[in-house]
Amino acid sequence: MTLHLAVALDGAGWHPAAWRAEDAQPDRLFTPGYWADLVAEAERGLLDFVTFEDALGLQSSLLNEPDERLDQVRGRLDAVLIASRVAPLTSRIGLVPTTSTTHTEPFHVAIGIASLDHISRGRAGWRPQISARPDQVAHFGRRAPFPPQDYSPDRDPAFRRHVRDLFAEAADVVEVVRRLWDSWEDDAEIRDVATGRFIDRDKLHYIDFQGDRFSVKGPSITPRSPQGQPLVTSLAHDTVPYEFTAQGSDVVYVTPRDREDATAIVERVRAAEAAVGRTEPPLRILADLVVFLDARDAAGRKTRLDDLDGAELESDARIFTGTPGELAALLLGWRDAGLAGFRLRPGALPHDLAAITRGLVPELQAAGAFRTAYDTGDLRGRLGLARPASRYAKAS
Repeated sequence: MTLHLAVALDGAGWHPAAWRAEDAQPDRLFTPGYWADLVAEAERGLLDFVTFEDALGLQSSLLNEPDERLDQVRGRLDAVLIASRVAPLTSRIGLVPTTSTTHTEPFHVAIGIASLDHISRGRAGWRPQISARPDQVAHFGRRAPFPPQDYSPDRDPAFRRHVRDLFAEAADVVEVVRRLWDSWEDDAEIRDVATGRFIDRDKLHYIDFQGDRFSVKGPSITPRSPQGQPLVTSLAHDTVPYEFTAQGSDVVYVTPRDREDATAIVERVRAAEAAVGRTEPPLRILADLVVFLDARDAAGRKTRLDDLDGAELESDARIFTGTPGELAALLLGWRDAGLAGFRLRPGALPHDLAAITRGLVPELQAAGAFRTAYDTGDLRGRLGLARPASRYAKAS
């Protein structure tokens, strides 16, 4: 089985001290060239797609409020705009930015991702993400204060209900975005100079969404994009996000600790699909790992970054340190747990990205487990997903 392989890009890397690594480029973090170089390297390695992290508040080591640390990266560029900037500079790799479903209008998200799909000629994806941090609410001034985040084993029931509400809202956002992507039929544009007709108005559709939190009439202002429905991906750790993902996503990122855990998580994802009555193709399940790769001393390199940061790195995903060959063996050992592939989070950029593309990829290719050339230009096709027809075209 050929594995799918993606990379999650976030600032200088997933270690908070990565910007201080010997080959880091902190002076380029907020430049388009930095991101263009990273995505070009990922495409050189034939990766399926890259994801771009985003958030609506400054990074913080504290759970519910900004911190006052001066020794970690603070600030980021908008993920959708990064993806749009690098799209014309690449030709094959998928581009999947993150946006908040909590504080961002679904209409804006829909036209932004559809525009990215046009710009990239069918390589766009989207990662919807809730924003539960209470300190971000004040940036927008349209909601009552959020309760403090509580991820302890005996978490506050009020926070548990709050998270459920945010995921229910996120499900509505995904539904609206998908309807807007369908609101132009494929042949709605006529562009007939002789008759003076640019569009067929009968092939633009109101979506008339009415929800508990908002309503959206439609149609979109952006014509239907090359993929029809750009790829939707989500990160999930528990039952509620599994069910959210099963309702409206194409790909789910999960965080197993070992092969047995991967098997159990796959079973829970499939159970979530059944619970919500999913009728779409089964979710493609990718496992996330934070990786530090080096031919000699990956563990030592991570330890030096831990020392600079003053704490050992913690993550929701398994942290791997070792050689590209050792990582290849781990991935090959996990793939029969029901995983379609992996999304790797480079610990430090650009070092660990290059180790993936120039070290890990050749190891997987030698094992017959990874492509040696891109076989399709569109992202949905690469994941084995057909281009769907507009839901409104059937009723026309």
